[in-house]
Amino acid sequence: MLHVGLQHLLVLGALLFSLGLLTVATRRNAVGVLMGVELILNGANVNFVAFNHWVTGGISGQVFALFVIVLAAAEAAVGLAIVLALFQTFRSIDVRLADTMRE
Repeated sequence: MLHVGLQHLLVLGALLFSLGLLTVATRRNAVGVLMGVELILNGANVNFVAFNHWVTGGISGQVFALFVIVLAAAEAAVGLAIVLALFQTFRSIDVRLADTMRE
């Protein structure tokens, strides 16, 4: 039987965080950037829950993960509103065009 340890979850969290960071750094599509931010937050959540289970034994890691999930939902709502405004203005969701909104 496969035993999933702390190291496995930390590697998974680091992988999710790295893929999210790579997505945010390389994507020009605003929806892709939002998906990358969600990956980063989920990588942090995996680490919170893993440390909670193996290190402290309390419930604080799960509470932090729940708080991050709520913040991610709010971030997605605000981000999608910004994407809609960007699309209404430029007929594109390329994040490079958002720089021209200051002018």
